Amino acid sequence: MKPEHLTHTFEPVFDRKSKILILGSFPSVKSRENEFYYGHPKNRFWKVLARILDEDVPDSIQEKKAFLLSHHIALWDVIASCDIEASSDSSIRNVTANDITVILRKAPIEAIFTNGAKAHELCLKYCKKEGMPDPQKLPSTSPANAAWSLERLAAAWGEAISAVSMNGVRFSAQI
Repeated sequence: MKPEHLTHTFEPVFDRKSKILILGSFPSVKSRENEFYYGHPKNRFWKVLARILDEDVPDSIQEKKAFLLSHHIALWDVIASCDIEASSDSSIRNVTANDITVILRKAPIEAIFTNGAKAHELCLKYCKKEGMPDPQKLPSTSPANAAWSLERLAAAWGEAISAVSMNGVRFSAQI
């Protein structure tokens, strides 16, 4: 398959109460088709968050946005445009990054988490600015990360997210 130069087409999810920012790398083919984050049915992102937050897995885009915002979570991707083969993070080249200061200027972000190694690498390379929270790498929820079961992902994500303070009260994630 030949790489295509693609541009990210959907907006970040956040509001003025967002305290946690989760960054992916670039939307998968399925996410691009669905025009929203983590659209591949085998990606475990929504299942992991629902499990650690003791909620039902949101289904529609509107439910997913409401779910994120109700838990003070912002969501975006590091990459604004790149050359990519299908959904392969390892094929990513010619990156133009999103300006995450758009979120950081408007929301009181206390913690930044990256979904997987590639998102973390790209975030450090293109997005890290003085004064912003240090991005913390979490294991990828992608189905390509088969070494991590849903239970292991939920434990790792839950431990990281539960350490974030929400208005002086610990964010209690369920593991």
